[in-house]
Amino acid sequence: MDNLALINNAEEEVKDILKKVDEISFKNSQKVLKAFQEEKVMESDFNMTTGYGYNDVGRDKIERIFARVLGSEKAIVRSQFISGSHALTVTLFGLLRPNDLLLSITGKPYDTLEEVIGIKENPSSLKSFGIHYDQIELVNDDFDYERIVSYLKEHKVKVIEIQRSKGYSTRKSITINQLKKVIAEIRKVDKEVIIMVDNCYCEFVTTIEPPMIGADVTVGSLIKNLGGGIAPNGAYVAGRSDLLNLIGERLTLPGEGLEVGPSLGINKQFLQGLYLAPSVVASSLKTVIVTSRVMENLGYSVEPTSTAERADIVESITLNTAENLINFCRGIQYSSAIDSNSSVEAWDMPGYTDKVVMASGSFTQGSSIELSCDGPVRSPYIAYMQGSLTYDYGKIALFNTLEYLKKENK
Repeated sequence: MDNLALINNAEEEVKDILKKVDEISFKNSQKVLKAFQEEKVMESDFNMTTGYGYNDVGRDKIERIFARVLGSEKAIVRSQFISGSHALTVTLFGLLRPNDLLLSITGKPYDTLEEVIGIKENPSSLKSFGIHYDQIELVNDDFDYERIVSYLKEHKVKVIEIQRSKGYSTRKSITINQLKKVIAEIRKVDKEVIIMVDNCYCEFVTTIEPPMIGADVTVGSLIKNLGGGIAPNGAYVAGRSDLLNLIGERLTLPGEGLEVGPSLGINKQFLQGLYLAPSVVASSLKTVIVTSRVMENLGYSVEPTSTAERADIVESITLNTAENLINFCRGIQYSSAIDSNSSVEAWDMPGYTDKVVMASGSFTQGSSIELSCDGPVRSPYIAYMQGSLTYDYGKIALFNTLEYLKKENK
């Protein structure tokens, strides 16, 4: 069977799953449109502010729209956030004080947060400010509910951190149903602890977002799902108003908080990105679902499987050798609209321990909602694939990558 026939066959095998993705996209599109209309978005909201950014009507309206869409009391949506990791950092520093305890219940967070927390020594870390950290590992890809309950009874925890997406680990990502269950269990023991969810890669994969099921604070990047491939940078934090005020004063300064921060002409891109996000996330999901099925049929180990419940837009493919990993990423790069003439190489990337190979021929540097594929060059050599602004481009890239692998493996 040639590679195009292989892809077409996979599409047919998962057609019912692809249909469900479209149904979720439709519901999320209804939600976004309703929020735009309720906030009465006007062309004048695209206007920019400079300097201090006082009275930026469009910026404030965007934040109310995000709050409506995510089901939260308040939201911060700013280009002053450099990345999702930066938004997480600002959130943690905004919520935690010396001698407070931060607890991760999904094991060790992203590599980029190790120096933020102080897992790796850094004089600017939370640890250097006297903030304590502990973690509880997942058990069989689910929360260790018994250990979490026991720990909360024995310790006064200020913030619980939950990272839904797997990052560069081999675990499964956390589904919205697992998240709902663990929040309910936590609340039985401690009604005051702040539950913070790292929701990167997970928005619009279902119709339910963490604030809707009791999360106090939710954080995500705008060069991932909710930016829709249009936002050139930025991130959001959504949640309880009192907590968002603290985080806002850490992003800017005490006493001014969210009243300042110029939009610098980015309002239109934030709005248009969110408007397109349900469809873009659906395209990304379709791309990885079909990729998953194709790679399964070729005998590779994948996570999630093509029929599994999805928590995020990330597909991990175990390629078994460094050569296969690099060649798979090269195939994606050669299939990109931007920098298709570049050959990716493993390199030392800031914030990561192992060398990383990364394919991202994207309009926005480092965008994960545009088609990209990356992974640390370490056994078992897993490629983490995500994104695609349209399913057609994702399908073309899959075909080209399979052709490239075939050529390189001759």
